[in-house]
Order: sequence, then C-alpha cells, then structure tokens
Amino acid sequence: MKTQILTLKTYDDRKLWSKLKAGDEKSFSLLFEKYYGDLIHYGNSFSPFAEKVQDCVQDVFADIWLYRESLQEPNVVKAYLLSSVRKRIARLYERDHIFKKITTTDSIEFLFDFSVEHELIDDEATAENVLYLNKLLNELPSRQKEALFLRYNQGLSVEQIAEMLDVNYQSANNLLHRGLLKLRQEWKGSLSILVLLSSVVN
Repeated sequence: MKTQILTLKTYDDRKLWSKLKAGDEKSFSLLFEKYYGDLIHYGNSFSPFAEKVQDCVQDVFADIWLYRESLQEPNVVKAYLLSSVRKRIARLYERDHIFKKITTTDSIEFLFDFSVEHELIDDEATAENVLYLNKLLNELPSRQKEALFLRYNQGLSVEQIAEMLDVNYQSANNLLHRGLLKLRQEWKGSLSILVLLSSVVN
C-alpha cells in the first residue's frame, strides 16, 4: 500500500489535470486515487457521518469529470480539491438544515483528532511529548486547529489556507501564529515535532 501511495505521489498534478480536462479517464482515476484518502480524512473533520463525507468527496470528483472542459486550471490541485470538499460539506449541512443559510463550514466544529499511535514512535520520551502536544492541539479554537492541520498535515501554504478559509493572508497568518503561540506558552519542547505529528497522523 505504501509503495502505491509513493508511486501516486510521483505523478504531476498539473499534467493529470490537463489530461483529465481532455477526457483522459486514467488521469482522472489517478488523481482520484492520489487524493481520495486525504479528502476523506479532511471531510471527516467536519462531520461524524462517514458515508455522507464519502458521498461529498465522490460528488466533487463526479462534478470535475462532468464539467471538466469548462474548469480552469487551479494553482494547486490539492488545495482546490480540499476547498471543494469543504464547500460541498457546507452545502450538505445547509440542505439538511443543520445550520440555516450556511455557506461555509465556519460554524461547524473542526472535529479532527490529532491522535498518534504509540507503536509509530520508537522513543518513549518522544511519544510522551507528541501525546501532550496532541492534547494541546485539541484544546485550540476550531479555526486555529484547522489552519494548523492544513499547514502541517496537508502542507498548504499560508496563501492557500487563506483562500480555503475565505480570509485574507494576514488573518490566516494570525490563526497560525496564535495557535503556535498558544502551544509555545503551554509546552516548552521543540515545535519541530509538529512535522513528526503530521507525518504519522494519517
């Protein structure tokens, strides 16, 4: 499975996007396989209903294929897909009347759990630090938590996070800064462990 994931990562997103726009089904399938897991993972952050999240992700890809000829090429395909799933879930909440007139997921609690399995970390001290950091992360406000997730787990830039959260660059930067500042205040370890956290969380 890991070999398959590594193989998928070698495909260039822009080339896959260009080919799927031209009707290449293989490129469409490769893009689906490459990001399906990440999109499900992200979608589950907003909804406890796994089947509905799966439907949202599949609907996003169905629309991409259906309207492929008229789609513009996104700056970053992964950010576009994450954003599309975010908007689709917001529409789902609106349709189900969970929230009235909701057009974003801002009012929805970010449910993602930055959990880490002990067996994934060899050093006991490192494991304890990661678990404590996990506790601190889960105590952050929802928007800060989501911004950190997008930055460290999904590898998005501040600009991309700002676009996804529909805020300006400074606001996105502030969310990240405040989240990290809170972590620094509560925990004196090296924040480089965030990189470790993001690498084992999936």
